[in-house]
This record gives sequence, structure tokens and C-alpha cells, in this order.
Amino acid sequence: MAMSETIPIFTLNNGIRIIHKEVHSPVSHFGVLVNAGTRDEPEDRAGLAHFTEHTLFKGTSHRTSLQVTRRIENAGGELNASTAKEETYLHASFLSSDYPRAMELLSDILFNATFPEKELDREKDVVLEEINYYRDAPYELIFDEIEEVAFSGHPLGRNILGTKKSLKQIHRNDILGFMKRHYTADHIVLSSVGNISSDTYIKYCKRFFDFPISGSSDRVRQPVSEYVPTLIRKKKNTSQAHLMLCNRAFSFYDKEREAFTLLTNLMGGPALSAQLNRVIREKLGLAYSVEANYSPFTDSGLFSVYIGCEKVMIDRCIDLVYKELSKICSKKLGTAQLHNAKKQFLGQIAITNESKLNEMLSVGRSALFFDEVETSESSFRKVEAITAEEIMEAANRIFVPDQFSTLIYSN
Repeated sequence: MAMSETIPIFTLNNGIRIIHKEVHSPVSHFGVLVNAGTRDEPEDRAGLAHFTEHTLFKGTSHRTSLQVTRRIENAGGELNASTAKEETYLHASFLSSDYPRAMELLSDILFNATFPEKELDREKDVVLEEINYYRDAPYELIFDEIEEVAFSGHPLGRNILGTKKSLKQIHRNDILGFMKRHYTADHIVLSSVGNISSDTYIKYCKRFFDFPISGSSDRVRQPVSEYVPTLIRKKKNTSQAHLMLCNRAFSFYDKEREAFTLLTNLMGGPALSAQLNRVIREKLGLAYSVEANYSPFTDSGLFSVYIGCEKVMIDRCIDLVYKELSKICSKKLGTAQLHNAKKQFLGQIAITNESKLNEMLSVGRSALFFDEVETSESSFRKVEAITAEEIMEAANRIFVPDQFSTLIYSN
């Protein structure tokens, strides 16, 4: 790929990759992205990646937990983090004049976190309440449990929060060992979108992050397990039924990924005119919420459909989903339909990237998993090049009814 179509990635002497996109804005965003997540935990320490992310902010060799928070908040900025199945994000949003303040703080957190025992005990209580919260939120819980169904017995199927039992077994040495094994230089990307030049950003990265990082990176992730379609019904005291259908799908690196992403958006994206929403909600009034999602991972992926409906409408909604999926498998999109699908999708991407925080995380994620970041223009051209034949081929690979699993919550 021509360099003109990518954003340059630089590598510090210690092996950490850095990337920056200059934008003229009073607010800037900087993040530390780590290629380590839930799938990298020992089974008896489920929730370790998420708990590590939480406790990184609980004090360093230079700052107490309160001082960590106040360092950025006293300047009007925000500090946040999140954990996913294969990656962890630590990031800050701040006034552009405070780049050194934000980068130094995240450097201190990354290199000097101390994980005080007192703070760990308190944070366990916080995460235990977080687990309770999701147990009481069926709409949230079902998205976690459908992953357990799709990747049964595999780390990708584990709940990011872990369980109450596994969380109570996590100790300080587990966190230190997890960081030493997974928070290694070759697993880290520093991503920035903000109002400084690339030269200045590189200078700050060298000043705050170009230190030797100890630890081994000889990681071998467990291959995905064999998939067996499953039907599960769970009794829940809810006013409506919650239904999810799913099948394994394409990985990050499969050539069908881009066409299937477009297809998923066409079938059940955020637009009211998305195919499943148009039929099930807008035309027939059978459900309030209808959506399709596609989550690619490094060696697999998950396609799912969620519907919230009356219990008596479950079977009809399932039939309608399969009917609509079958249509896309048997008949190519017309020229106008394909054009409109692309235009809608590209517009949604552009609107999402109006949030420079989202763009910073997206840019960093591309660097983390692909070791390159395309310009927006290059990415848009790839979407424009997707053909109706490619969409139909991807649909026929994944939209196979007898390969779908079903998870139902109802009273």
C-alpha cells in the first residue's frame, strides 16, 4: 500500500509504536492501547484484565490514587479506561495546551503503578457491584452471555468482569504477573489525535515513554474452540422477552471482513431503515429494539441479532430474521440499494469520527492489530469498491440458519 494512503507509525527505541493525527482543536486526546484482554487471563482468574485496568489508576510510586485523578481533572480533563476481549485502553482527553501533563500522567500510570493492597480490596467491592448491576440489566447481560454461547469453553466467551468467585481469587501478584507478561513494548501503541505537530508529539513520547520495559512477550493465545450451535432459554422476571441469535463470523484478517461489516450495517445498523428494523419494528410493530452486530477478533468473529419483544412474538421474530437473512443470500443487492448502503455507512463513520476521542481509539486500534493506519480517504475507497457479489458471498458464508445459536430470556 502506498505510504500516501497511510498515517505514519513510528517506533521508539524500546519497541513501543506511536501514531499521531494532527487536528486543530482546543481539545486533544491521547491513549495507551495494549494488546491484552480477557482472552489472555488464566481461567481461574477470570476478570484479571479488567481488574488490572481498574487498579492501574489507584496510585503510583509518585502519586496517590487521588493525586492521579486530580492531576488531569484539575485542568478540566478526563481520564478513562476500558477492557475488551483482546485489548485494553487507557486514555485522556484534555485542553491541547496540556499535552505534557496528560502524557506524563499516563506514563506514570503505565510504568509506576503500585497496586496498593488497601486500594485493591476497595476496588474489588466496586467491581462486585458492577457485576451485580449487569446481572440486573438483562439487555446488557444477554450480550455477554451470547458470547459465552458462541465461544463456550474458550476465553473469548468469558465475561469481561469475571465472576464473583474468580474476582475474589485475584491478588496483587496476579496483576503484576499479568502486566509483566502482556504489557510489553511490542503489545503497546501510543495513539494521539490533537493540536500539536507530529515532531512535538514524537518528542513527548520519547521524553515520557521511551524507557526499557521488562517482561516476556512470548505469548501464544489459545485457538478458538469448535463451535456447536445451541438453543438456550432462561427464565427471567422481565416485562419483555430478550432474544439473541448468533453465528461465528470473520476475523480481523479475513478478506470478507469489510464486505460483512457493510452487510451487518445494512441488515441491523443504527438507522431506522436498516432491513431488520424496517420489517420487524417499523412495518409490523413487533419490537421496540432490533439490532445486528458484528465483532471481529484476531482469529474469529461473532455476528449477532438482538430483539426485545413480547414473549408470544419470539418465534415469529425468529422466523422473520431468518427470512430477511435468506433474501440477502439468494438475491444480489441492486445498484441503487448497494449505493445507498455504502453512502449511509460512510456517513455514519464520518459522524462517529467527529468525536476525536473515537478517532484516536480507532487509529490506535488499527496500529495495534494491523501495524498500519489508513487515511480516511483510503478507507472510504475500500468501502466504495465492495461489490454486490462480495456481499452475497459473505452472507452465504455466515447466514446459515442451522449454524445459528439462540439465547432467550423470558418470564
